[in-house]
Amino acid sequence: MVKSKILIVGGTGYLGKRLVKASLEQGHDTYVLHRPEIGVDIEKIQLLLSFKAQGAHLVSGSFDNHQSLVDAVKLVDVVICAISGVHIRSHQILLQLKLVDAIIQAGNVKKFYPSEFGTDPATMENCIEPGRITFDDKLVVRKAIENAGIPYTYISANCFAGYFVGGLYQPGHILPSRDSVLLLGDGNQKVICVDEDDIATYTIKSVDDPRTLNKSLYIRPPENILSQNEVIQLWEKHIGKELQKSSVSKDEFLAMKKEQNYAEQVGLTHYYHVCYEGCLANFQVADDVEMSKLYPEINYITVYDYLKRYI
Repeated sequence: MVKSKILIVGGTGYLGKRLVKASLEQGHDTYVLHRPEIGVDIEKIQLLLSFKAQGAHLVSGSFDNHQSLVDAVKLVDVVICAISGVHIRSHQILLQLKLVDAIIQAGNVKKFYPSEFGTDPATMENCIEPGRITFDDKLVVRKAIENAGIPYTYISANCFAGYFVGGLYQPGHILPSRDSVLLLGDGNQKVICVDEDDIATYTIKSVDDPRTLNKSLYIRPPENILSQNEVIQLWEKHIGKELQKSSVSKDEFLAMKKEQNYAEQVGLTHYYHVCYEGCLANFQVADDVEMSKLYPEINYITVYDYLKRYI
C-alpha cells in the first residue's frame, strides 16, 4: 500500500516536531508548513533544516494567506495540525478555521487531524471558567470540519507526560522533587499520561488505517492510568526515599486559581478537572477506539520508565 503524503502544521512546536519525526520514521512523504518570514529565530530555522536533511519537504505558507494554505494542502493526502491550544504558550485553536477553508477549496484531503491531543472536548461540557475556552474552541473547529464533510480523526492523548509526570502532577512543576510533594486533594483520582513521542507514533500509525476514519481515538496505555499517589510511589521507589507530603483541598485550590493571571487560570482549571474530578478516566471507551489496543505492537513508554530520566 502506498503511504499517504502528510502535511504537518505547527511542525516546529512541542508536539509538532515529534509528529514530523514519527511521520518520517514511518515512511510517509512528509511536508512541513512554515511561515515565509521567521525573522531571526535561529533555533526554528535549524530545526526546519534538520527536517529537510531527514527527507522532509519544507512548504512556505501562512494563515494570513489563504492561497498559500490551499497550495500547501494540495500537495498532500492528510493534514495534521499541532498548533498550540495551551494558553501558557499561545492559544490559536480557532486559526484552524482558515485551514478548514483551505481544505474545502483544495478538495483533495483524505483526512484531517485538527489540533486536539488532550482531553476529549466532547466530555468537558461541565468544565468551569475560564478553562472551558479550550474545549469550546475545539468543538467549534470540529463542527466546521463535520459540516464541511471533511474526513477526520480526533486524537485524545490525555496528559503530556512532560508536564504531568515530571512534576508529579503538581501545577507549575516539571521536575520531580526529592524532598516534598503537594497532593491535589487525596491524590487518588486516576490520571492518564502519555509520552509525547508515543503520542506522535500512535497518531501517524493511524493515518492510513480505515478503522480510524471519522472517529475520536483515545490513547490510554493501561500502565499509565495512575493516581498522583501511585506516581509518587514510583518516584520514591526510584530514589529510595519517601517524600514529605502535604495537600491542598478542592476549595483551597480554586481560591488559589483565582489569584493567578488568565493563562494560568485556564491551565489550573484543567488540573482541577483532571486531578480533583478524575475527568480523564471516569468513563469507558471501546476497544476499537483505544489506540494501545488498536496498535499493541507499539511498545509505549510507561510512567515508571519515564521517571527514570529524572534520577
